[in-house]
Amino acid sequence: MRFSNHHQSARKAVPQARERAERHQPMGRKARSVVRPTAAHRSRSTGRMDRAGQFSAPETWHDPVEQQQFRCVIEPAGDSFRHVVTEQEIRDRLAELPEHFVTDLQVVQLSRMTRKRAIFPLYGMQWGPNVYLYPLEESLIERYARMPKPQFRIDSEMYGGKWEEVGGIWQLTWTEQTIKDFYLNNVLIHEIGHMNDHRNRSYIDRERYANWFAIEFGYRASRGRRV
Repeated sequence: MRFSNHHQSARKAVPQARERAERHQPMGRKARSVVRPTAAHRSRSTGRMDRAGQFSAPETWHDPVEQQQFRCVIEPAGDSFRHVVTEQEIRDRLAELPEHFVTDLQVVQLSRMTRKRAIFPLYGMQWGPNVYLYPLEESLIERYARMPKPQFRIDSEMYGGKWEEVGGIWQLTWTEQTIKDFYLNNVLIHEIGHMNDHRNRSYIDRERYANWFAIEFGYRASRGRRV
């Protein structure tokens, strides 16, 4: 796999991420179920300054190396969480894209859910030539304290997510097939879109491009075939 000169400075690039929403309160230590306040469907993830004033990187950085194809790094999902796609499913899906879209891709990592990361969980993130996908609850049910924002609800329902209000809590329920569809044809392709956006600089413009990319090369390209 080739990689271009811009990867040498990619460490300084601002990561792009698909947000799931901030955790709000635990629903019991055993179940590890949580209710989250609904937030924007996607947002930029940035490195943060910790209490000591040191820069805190949002993920493990993978330096670009000479390789024929991208690598997959798989971390344990974490207690009560699971990865919803496999390495082979990721490779098969990306093989369907035009080759030049993944030429510079170095790593796709299935990341773990840690206690610190659970404060601001994500579906996925792009950082330089690397893409990170995050686990979901084992139950495949996400729970929110408020009604979802319209765009969040529209996007999730496009891929088969089912919303219902139960006792004042909004639940987003997935099946094995619909969550794979969502991750492979939306989350993954959205992050690949960010990786291929070399023109836009503002958050709004980059999100607009990645959203278009996910619709064009994810949603439309995948309709009519099974995941």
